[in-house]
Amino acid sequence: MSKIDEADETLLLDLLNTTPVVDGVQRDDLGAVEAARKWLTAHGQPPTEGEWRALLDARRALQRLVRGDGSASSVARFVDGVSYRPSIVDDGITWTLDLPGGRSAAARAVLAWDALRVSSPGRLRPCANQECRRFLVDHSKSNSARWCSMAICGNRMKARRHYERSRRPQAG
Repeated sequence: MSKIDEADETLLLDLLNTTPVVDGVQRDDLGAVEAARKWLTAHGQPPTEGEWRALLDARRALQRLVRGDGSASSVARFVDGVSYRPSIVDDGITWTLDLPGGRSAAARAVLAWDALRVSSPGRLRPCANQECRRFLVDHSKSNSARWCSMAICGNRMKARRHYERSRRPQAG
């Protein structure tokens, strides 16, 4: 089952982006229990401490994977016990995802990562701004998006390159 659910893609990208750099300082949007409970609730997940701890571990592993610094085996524990259960409906079969308690959000994020890996290879990636630490899913036809946000990182990077070019001595 490698078809990605839009809500799970959002959960994955939002999870990866919970450690942004703001004004030069890395922030952890899931660092406090109450903030994590709100985040889990907003994403339709059980707001328990077990879910939070599993989510932090999954985030660390997934961020490394997307940056190319980890292996798929690092996320295996989050999908142990996950299964799809078929049910017969009027026009065919429907599949229900059965998730383990205490790590359902982590399992959903890992399944979303794998679905993107299979269906859209290379489209989930880190922002090209090395100082940013955010991620993006490139849905453009040309697969050429480089920044998490054109308005923020894209503009900064383009302005920086323009400034550097204008400071170089002109030949001639």
